[in-house]
Amino acid sequence: MSTPDVDRHGGGFASDVWVTFVRWTIKSVRNPFVLVVSLVQPIIFLVLFTQVFGGVATAALEGVSYETYLVPAIVIQVALVAAATSGIGLVNDIETGMFEKILVSPMNRTAVFLGKTLAEVVRIVVQVVIVLGLGVLLGAEIATGIAGAVAIAAICVVFSVWFTAFSNVLAVVTRDEESTIIGANLLQLPLLFVSSAFLPLPALPDWIRTVATFNPITYGVDAARAVMLGEDTMTVIEVTRFGGMWDTLVPALAVLVGLAFTFGSVAVYAIGRAASADVR
Repeated sequence: MSTPDVDRHGGGFASDVWVTFVRWTIKSVRNPFVLVVSLVQPIIFLVLFTQVFGGVATAALEGVSYETYLVPAIVIQVALVAAATSGIGLVNDIETGMFEKILVSPMNRTAVFLGKTLAEVVRIVVQVVIVLGLGVLLGAEIATGIAGAVAIAAICVVFSVWFTAFSNVLAVVTRDEESTIIGANLLQLPLLFVSSAFLPLPALPDWIRTVATFNPITYGVDAARAVMLGEDTMTVIEVTRFGGMWDTLVPALAVLVGLAFTFGSVAVYAIGRAASADVR
């Protein structure tokens, strides 16, 4: 008779997820600086863009204030910045030797990644709620109400998984904090500006519209914006079979879930392949 998996992992998959989640949550609470830093850039963008470009940008929109149009982009940016910091925490584990201890332990590698990701999710939800509240104070309107705010936070969570995984893969591959930061930051702003985040795609050059079709941020922003406005806002894929905002949500979430699964699998594989003898 084979030994149950729960015994081999000292409590099972759920226990490994919970232990990892609690450890990373405690680290976040003890280091609120990361939470604050992750919010600074998005909040600056929200305040400056609405105040500096609000009047000009509103003219390019159809009956929507720029505050309402911009907030979905900023909450996606919050998720992006927060996800980028995930790899930095893993590098810290590598440098202190904690990662090596995890590698040689019987903990399930998928559970380790999932527990860490769940801790990041809690942090992202807190940040998204803060930004949504600030956006409303600046004049943004959530057409779908409280349920819509919850849905926007959920979209940000789904969106964040792929970049959290990417950041962790960078950490495992480079094992260097500076390299991880540079690698993650190198993608953030370019991806934001070649998407539908700050202006409607028809108002942008043709080459940006082409790049935006393959840009994950476009799908995250369009999904959040669809809930924010309560209508179809998809700019790169024409879908009409579901009706209303669901014509945006269904294809956008399908893309984001696919990216999350793909990058998450790569992250789990990278963690599983990392040998303790190679950890510095």
